[in-house]
Amino acid sequence: MRPDDPVRPDSTGQSDHSAQTDRPARRHRAAKQPERHSVRAQVLAALREALLSGELAPGQVYSAPALAERLGVSATPVREAMQRLVCEGAVRTVPNRGFRVAEYNERDLAELAEIRVLLEVPPVVETARTLPPECWERLRPYADEALAVAGGGDRAAYADADSAFHRALLELTGNRQLVAVSADIQRRTQRRPAPAVPSLCTEELLRDATDHMVLLDALRTRDLAAVERLMRAHVTA
Repeated sequence: MRPDDPVRPDSTGQSDHSAQTDRPARRHRAAKQPERHSVRAQVLAALREALLSGELAPGQVYSAPALAERLGVSATPVREAMQRLVCEGAVRTVPNRGFRVAEYNERDLAELAEIRVLLEVPPVVETARTLPPECWERLRPYADEALAVAGGGDRAAYADADSAFHRALLELTGNRQLVAVSADIQRRTQRRPAPAVPSLCTEELLRDATDHMVLLDALRTRDLAAVERLMRAHVTA
């Protein structure tokens, strides 16, 4: 990733000819705008991965310039990404120092899990009452992808695959606000510390991914009692 080139202001007093020749430059600068958004998105993705992997440790303070140097970008997209992470509860601003990585204890995680149960379980169960069985098969590719990624033990990659499955699941309820709010809460629950032993991390991810498969079977057969039980167990695990 490379920081954006500075944009120089137009000089004044240009002739008609110079103004005409400057028009392509203006178009060129406008065309550079998607690149800035792309850099910002890449920085945000890199920081989320570093948080999930523990590279950015809970309780530690990191400055935007130091993170920018590590990522090879300017400080601006780093600050923008960190402000987004502040809104997500992943970091907190420390005046004149930078950003402190949030620490989630067991009570925090339990409370977030309780919120997910209240938000997600009732609408999914209700949707399962009426949705045709074949509609749930649309989620099968998401479940397959999550299971494949889980086998690699990469928590950051699995977090993306898991989020994609749950987003697709909740989108079938037709409630857009539910999808957005639940996605934010799920990101917070993904801050759970990883097991110290890599093999245990892989086992944990595989169990979680297997839950998706079992849940889809219950949804497809319209076993509402099993759907509720599996959803509750899955979001509180």
